[in-house]
Amino acid sequence: MIDFRYHLVSIVAVFLALTVGLVLGTTMLQDPLLNTLQSETADLRGQSEELRAERDDSEQLNIGADQFTDAVAADVLEDRLLDREVVLVAAPGADEEVVRSLGGRVEEAGGSVVGRLLFEEAFLDSGSATFVDELALQTAADPGDLSGNPYDKAGTALGHALAVPSEADTETEGAEGSEDAGGSEDSEGRDEERTDDSEDGAESRSQSEGDGDRDTGHDAAAVLSAFSEGGLLTVEGSPAESADTVVVVAPAANAPEEDQERVNTALTSFTAALHQQVGPTLLAGGADSGRPGGVIAQARAQERTHATVDVAGRPTGDVVAVLALADSLGGSGSPYGIGEGVVGFLPDPLPGPVETAETEADTDAEAAAGSGNDEARRKAPRSGE
Repeated sequence: MIDFRYHLVSIVAVFLALTVGLVLGTTMLQDPLLNTLQSETADLRGQSEELRAERDDSEQLNIGADQFTDAVAADVLEDRLLDREVVLVAAPGADEEVVRSLGGRVEEAGGSVVGRLLFEEAFLDSGSATFVDELALQTAADPGDLSGNPYDKAGTALGHALAVPSEADTETEGAEGSEDAGGSEDSEGRDEERTDDSEDGAESRSQSEGDGDRDTGHDAAAVLSAFSEGGLLTVEGSPAESADTVVVVAPAANAPEEDQERVNTALTSFTAALHQQVGPTLLAGGADSGRPGGVIAQARAQERTHATVDVAGRPTGDVVAVLALADSLGGSGSPYGIGEGVVGFLPDPLPGPVETAETEADTDAEAAAGSGNDEARRKAPRSGE
């Protein structure tokens, strides 16, 4: 049987062990342990100060690079987008300052911002997909041509409304107008004796047919109005049938993780459809958009053929964005910036100014003048002959 003395001895042993541990900890182990901790703390403090200094230096370099960019931007961008009619498309959540800055750089490059489409948050809401789909089908010039997800269809319908009519479309309309004019002249020649009542009836039918055409909603401005009245976007300027180039500005921040796939798919589909309908297209955003989970990163993973830039938002990045757009005027675009999959920070070599009929004539004249001078120099007698 365990008696009280056994318990007393056990308690004394425990307290004795604690006392010995405290003595050892405060005497024999104190100095080595403290020295080690102090040394590690000093190393960490030094690393922190070095990183802080590097960060400050990088920020100063960025500020200097932006100042330098502002100083040389006019020369670098001159005529790179000469006579291009550009529509700026701001995705839901896009930074308004970035949209304005990119518009200014476009104009600095000789382009014209003919309008802006500012999309509302409702456009990408999970519950809006069906409405977007139905609206695209209702407003499309040919609903049978629409395919893919709702945002493929919306991009096709809106892109068709934004795009400058092609020469083929213009010629077709002109031919139809000529046929109508010829037909009316022949009809007048054959039917001079028609009564006024018949003419009034024909005029009534013509007016009803015209009203029917307007009611179909295929008018470009009506398409934009339908999306605006549906609470999906705000239209600024006069972009209908005016665009031959598009800049899409990505959201300033990535979508929440649970919505990333859906939102990015919607935006990449929409941008690709605009590119197919209008022509040269740029998807521009900040560094976050080019990282995993960003819309530009997804567009690059899908190997979209329009240009992408993930450094927009600072003067240097905005100039790179315009150069990337200019680089895509002759065909498909490339990815530029700092994210995964880019071909470089900016196009190399830089795209040159847009050639016009006048510049080509001047170039030919200069070449001819140079050729004439060379011929004169060959025929001139050499000194001493």
